[in-house]
Amino acid sequence: MDQFWADAVFLHWRIGAEAVARYMPAGVVPDVVDGSSWVGLIGFRMVGAGLGRGFPVPYFGSFSEINVRLYSRGPDGTRGVVFVTLDASRLAVVLAARAGGIPYVWSKCSPLTRGAEAEREYGYDVVRYRRQATSRFLVLPEMDRTADDALSLELTARFGLHSTLAGRTLYIPNTHSSWPLHHAVLTELDDGLLGAAGLRVEGPPESVLFSPGVQTQFGKPSVVRPG
Repeated sequence: MDQFWADAVFLHWRIGAEAVARYMPAGVVPDVVDGSSWVGLIGFRMVGAGLGRGFPVPYFGSFSEINVRLYSRGPDGTRGVVFVTLDASRLAVVLAARAGGIPYVWSKCSPLTRGAEAEREYGYDVVRYRRQATSRFLVLPEMDRTADDALSLELTARFGLHSTLAGRTLYIPNTHSSWPLHHAVLTELDDGLLGAAGLRVEGPPESVLFSPGVQTQFGKPSVVRPG
C-alpha cells in the first residue's frame, strides 16, 4: 500500500515503560529511547493512499489522520510502533482498518494552518463523534533547523508496526526515504486524545517536530514468533 504523508506534526512525551506495557501485543515489549519510553501524538495529511504502487484511491485515499502511538520492540529486536488510536474522517477507511486489527476511530479531523508563508503554523483539529474526545494542536516549524539528532530520528524513523489480529501478533513493515525533518515550536495544544487512551503525561511535549512529507509504502504482514 502506497501512501504520502504530508505536513506531519510530531509531539512526544516521556512516559514510563510500566505505564505502556499493557498496550503491547503479545511477545512485544516497550522500546526504550534515550532512557525512557515515549508516547506520541502525530498528525498528518494522508494523500493518495492506494493498493500497490501507483494506484491511489480517489477521495477515500486522502484524509487527515491523527494517531496516538507507542514504541515497541519484538522478540528478535525489531523496532516498531504500536498504535493506540488513529482518528480519521473516512468511515469506509475506519471500518476496513478495524477489520484488519488497526484501532481506527471515526472522527471529524481537519488540518489547520495559520499565518503567512514565512511564519506559517501547521496543526490539526479532532472532534470525535458525540464529542467523546477532542484535540487541537499547532506548531511553527523552524525550517532553517534540520532535526538530525539521534532522539528525533529514533522517534520518527520507525519502519514498521506491531499489531494484533485474530489472536496473533503481526509485524507490518514500512519503507520510506529519510524525512525532511525540522525542529518546531509548539504554539497551541489542547489535547484529550492521550487521556482518552488512558495515557497520562504532564507538561508540554519534550520533542516537537515537523516534516513537509514523505512517500511511504507498507509491505506484507508477518507473524511475530515468541523469542
